[in-house]
Amino acid sequence: MENNYDYYSPKIDLPNATVVLVLGIVSIVGCCCWGLVGIICGIIALVMAKSATAQYVSEPEKYTEGSYKNMNAGKTCAWIGLILSIVSLITSIVFWIIYGFSAFSDPSTIERLLNR
Repeated sequence: MENNYDYYSPKIDLPNATVVLVLGIVSIVGCCCWGLVGIICGIIALVMAKSATAQYVSEPEKYTEGSYKNMNAGKTCAWIGLILSIVSLITSIVFWIIYGFSAFSDPSTIERLLNR
């Protein structure tokens, strides 16, 4: 396969590397919202990171190394956020099953049930 890339031209940033990093960080923070925001952002970040990795692997001389490192950091954050969000979602579901949905509307009910 012939590569017509000019090695003397300036390197460009990997597309969506910053977006992957931001979504990875948001997925960690989003685990506090019963896990739903974190799961959505984490999955989107991982899908975008997969396509960005494929682009970098196909032509590494075209992209900056810093943007590749940002994309990898975002992918790591996305995995961490996804795992934390899944744990948070499962914990919320278990809490709903044990204490019922009505307990969320009255904080004193939760305190009374937990302080038995």
